[in-house]
Formats: sequence, C-alpha cells, structure tokens
Amino acid sequence: MRGFSFPFMLLDGKKLSEKILNSVKRKLAAKKVKPGLAVILVGQHPASVAYVRQKKLAAEKVGFIFREVNLPSSVSERRLLAEIEKLNRDRKIHGFIVQLPLPDKLDSRKILERIEPRKDVDGFHPLNFGRGFLGLPTLLPATPAGILRLLDAYKIPLKGKNIVVVGHSNIVGKPLAALLINRDATVSVCHKFTKDLAEFTKKADIVISATGVAKLIRAKNLKRGCTVIDAGCAKVGGKLVGDVDFANVKKIARAITPVPGGVGPMTVATLIENTYLAARNINNF
Repeated sequence: MRGFSFPFMLLDGKKLSEKILNSVKRKLAAKKVKPGLAVILVGQHPASVAYVRQKKLAAEKVGFIFREVNLPSSVSERRLLAEIEKLNRDRKIHGFIVQLPLPDKLDSRKILERIEPRKDVDGFHPLNFGRGFLGLPTLLPATPAGILRLLDAYKIPLKGKNIVVVGHSNIVGKPLAALLINRDATVSVCHKFTKDLAEFTKKADIVISATGVAKLIRAKNLKRGCTVIDAGCAKVGGKLVGDVDFANVKKIARAITPVPGGVGPMTVATLIENTYLAARNINNF
C-alpha cells in the first residue's frame, strides 16, 4: 500500500521519445534537406558501442544520414582532431558528437572545444554550455534537456521546488543545475564529496541522480511524495540498473523514471532533435 491520495506516475521516457522522433520525422517530410548526424567512437567500450547503436537506429528512423567514425583506443590526439576538422567542414553533416568517455590519455576538454559550435549537438562546447547557463537559445546537452522535457510532459512543476541533483559532471549535473535554476527552482548539487547526502535528499521535492552507483538513492532517504529521476546507469548481475532502488522508492514516490526506459531514450531523442535544429540553423529552413 502506498498510503497516498495522489496518483503514482511512471515517467515513461520511451513513450515520450517516440513522440519526439515522430515529430521530427513529420517536420522533415516537408523539407528538402536531409540532416546528417555523425558519431566519432574511440575504442570499443561495450556501453559506448551500445549507445552509438541506439543513436544510429533513432537517426535512421527519422530519415537522417548517419555516419559512424570508428577509431582505435590507441588513436593519437592529432588524428582525432583531424577527424573532427573533417566533420566540421563536411556540408552533409549538420551535427556530430564525440562519444564519451574517451581514453584517459586524451584531453576531453580540448577535443570538445574543436567541434564547430553550430554542429555541437551534444551541447558540450564552451560556447553552447555558456549560452545554456545564461538561458540563451542554444544546443543544450541532451540528457539535461531530455530530463526537462520529461518533467514538463508530465506537468511536474519546477518553479519554487527544492531540487537535489546528485552528481556534478559536465555532462549532466552542472548543466542540469543551471537549467533548473533558470526555471526558478532551488537547486542543491551533491556529489561523492558531500558529507551527508541523505540530509539533502530527505528535504527534496525532486531528486535527480546521475552517478552510476547502483541503489545509491533509497526510499528511507527520500521525502514521501517526491519525484525521482534516475539518470544513472550500471550493470548488476548482467542486468541494467540505475542509481535508484526502484522497487522500494516507487512505493513512496509520487513519480519515478524506470531504468531502462526513462532518461536514456530521452537523451537519444533530444540528440536527434538537436541535429534537426542544427540542420535548420545551418540551412536557414
């Protein structure tokens, strides 16, 4: 028994992502331009390979050109930068990403800075990152933007809410915190150096976790009736799980995302939407 009068909501990212992809496909049907999306994959890390496959399927579903650039994990920085420059100049490619994480020997910041901002559909270039912080129109990082789309679709208010973001990466935590502040939320960012995580999460109206630590977020450390967004990803016993102890948290939460089927599909759909926007901006259609 949940013991609540309000209805429980499973935040279905897979269902919403399908709507977004179908919307992009319909918009493209009336256009002469066929957007091109490319992914540079360094090495063959199983998780990265799986993520690239999902992006490829989504791109082909909406009618994009998709190109995958595979490089060995031993690739030099010079060679990788040369591949980025090729895509920067390629008129058939409107957006591209460098799949993260990269091998430790490569400077991710330097690599990402070399991507043409108009083609930076991951939203990680400092120019796009900064515009996002300022609330200006730009290509936003796919996972944070996808999370906001999911919350909005289910009419979960953000203004004035106490929100805890667990994880302070450049990919999710930092940009997400800025986007939430721009929506007038009160945001706390916690991470592995936070002394008492539960002290923050117990007071939160919304908890968003993106650490990759399985079952980090437990029901006993949450407020009844909160909303929980699980942007984590880990494998336990060969099974894909998130940061949240889903089975127990769903008993006390008002709304929660599943893993898989929650944030993941929204990230892919937002990347596709960013590519469409990049193509539109470059070709003025």
